[in-house]
Amino acid sequence: FRFKDSLAEDLRSADLIISHAGAGSCLETLEKGKPLIVVINDKLMNNHQLELARQLHRDGYVLCCHCSTLVETLQLMDLSTLKPFPPGQPEKFALFLDKVVGFQ
Repeated sequence: FRFKDSLAEDLRSADLIISHAGAGSCLETLEKGKPLIVVINDKLMNNHQLELARQLHRDGYVLCCHCSTLVETLQLMDLSTLKPFPPGQPEKFALFLDKVVGFQ
């Protein structure tokens, strides 16, 4: 498909997700507890996705590769090495923001 309003159902039914390293795509997948292979797009200007992909990989949450190494990554992957992504804590951000703007 070229466009979908939501990928929630696809994520729910998948056993493995292969995605670019967009922050929304990565976080939505990790929050659903699905194993994720992040494919870096070297053609992006300033390649901001590379930083996120590398950090998530270093932290043990995702596998990371380039288009040219995707097949090798799939052949050699061990999904048992991936750590579960910790749940978000929006209340901490809200408290921090309240403090910064002087509501506390």
